[in-house]
Amino acid sequence: MPIAFLKKHWFLVGLVALVTGGLSVGMAIPADVLAEWESGNGFGAVVADAPRWITRIVLFLMAFSLDSGKLRESLRFPLPVLWASLVNSVAIPLAGWGLMGIQGDQSFQVGLMIAASVPCTLAAVSVWTRKAGGNDAVSLLTTLLTNTLCFLITPFWLNLATSKLSGGQAELEVVQMMERLLYVVLVPTILGQAARLIPAAGRFATEHKPRIGITAQGLILVLVFAAASLKAGPQLRTGGVAAGAIAIVWGCCLVIHLAAMTVGGLGARLMGFSREDRIAVLFGSSQKTLPIGVYLATSPEIGIAAMNPFAVFPMLMFHASQLFVDTIIAGRIAEKASEEDEAA
Repeated sequence: MPIAFLKKHWFLVGLVALVTGGLSVGMAIPADVLAEWESGNGFGAVVADAPRWITRIVLFLMAFSLDSGKLRESLRFPLPVLWASLVNSVAIPLAGWGLMGIQGDQSFQVGLMIAASVPCTLAAVSVWTRKAGGNDAVSLLTTLLTNTLCFLITPFWLNLATSKLSGGQAELEVVQMMERLLYVVLVPTILGQAARLIPAAGRFATEHKPRIGITAQGLILVLVFAAASLKAGPQLRTGGVAAGAIAIVWGCCLVIHLAAMTVGGLGARLMGFSREDRIAVLFGSSQKTLPIGVYLATSPEIGIAAMNPFAVFPMLMFHASQLFVDTIIAGRIAEKASEEDEAA
């Protein structure tokens, strides 16, 4: 594999490698060792708390690296941000809710809704928006708005999904989930942005933004490996999932992502947004964040993993799909803009 490719797509390569490796490790862990870890005593307590703390650190770092000074630009004309957030937080969950019935495994039904209801990704959306020549101020504010409201929106959709599965009786403690997300998502995001107000910290965040992003992405890979090795791998050993069910849920993840891009882009064009704003809406309306999804699907305190051991897979599939697809789309948009500039 060429070095240039690894440098450019190291996160995607790492995601595939660590999911595969994590599943292999998880399938090899002795049952008695796994039971001791899941008891919550000693090392098990560290294992149980790891997803929550890694998620907090990742979200703090991502928020810390966001240039909030650019947000004032998008606040002057907030309609693109509101439209992108509406598609991301309402249209995508509705699509996920509608596609639950065709899934071949209950874990995939819940996992698809987790992927559909988490907020916009904190870093990738601005990277792809900027690469395609879009308005990254819009993508930044879309990120902050959807993540700030996540503790309200995500529990609502997940409660609706589990109620559908249980015949109208909700299985999740919505208030408890809202409280968990408030402390795990909202507080670190606010603290990350607040830290930028300190002049020295703000300069550090600006000067070392690439390194901060790499650190956060590295921690996401740790979170993914932990989920694959400690949750999904052991379950695969005791009871596998049909290849057809995997194909269906992965196809649904891809369709939802592309449909959201289409709806977001067409709506932005009909409302007369500028080219830069349309590009930002294209990515902001369709991307979903990985760390929050992995946390919800694997954390014992949320309670989803106990009944739905494979719920983390759709989140991994959605994220991997959007990385592949959006890399291609952003590149094509940038190439087309360059060709138009040369022709002019």
